[in-house]
Amino acid sequence: MTQTAVALSTDARAAVAEALNQSVAETAVTTMLAQNFHWNVTGMCFDPLHDLFQKIYEDHFIAQDDLAERVKALDAHAEGTLAGMLTRSKVREHDGHATDKEMIKTMQDAQETLAATLAGAGAIAADHGDTLTEDLCIARGQVHEKFAWFLRSHLA
Repeated sequence: MTQTAVALSTDARAAVAEALNQSVAETAVTTMLAQNFHWNVTGMCFDPLHDLFQKIYEDHFIAQDDLAERVKALDAHAEGTLAGMLTRSKVREHDGHATDKEMIKTMQDAQETLAATLAGAGAIAADHGDTLTEDLCIARGQVHEKFAWFLRSHLA
């Protein structure tokens, strides 16, 4: 049965919010990763990678807000500390000292991790009848898969 946020049980809201907070954390870490690579990329592909990394971090900055606001719509607490996000995230920080190809591969892996996390969050939402969260997760997952494809194409 499809339900809105207010109609979900307390346990359902907590489970969905937890999955969304995981997504927020990984999105935040990947946002900073993309910005770091944007600042530090060098080499023959500087211009297209500089632009791609900027598109990624600008997209992800907005996505963090969308995901966190959905957590709040579920009447839960949105994780808002960098330390908490770093602890929770499966995407790791990077110091930005890398070749352009290493940056591409690192960012591709981060995008694939985000897509998988969002697919899982969407499945949890679907299990609880929360189609609105499921839809958000599907849409975001598609964006991350597209970015992963763009990045893979640079390495082909």
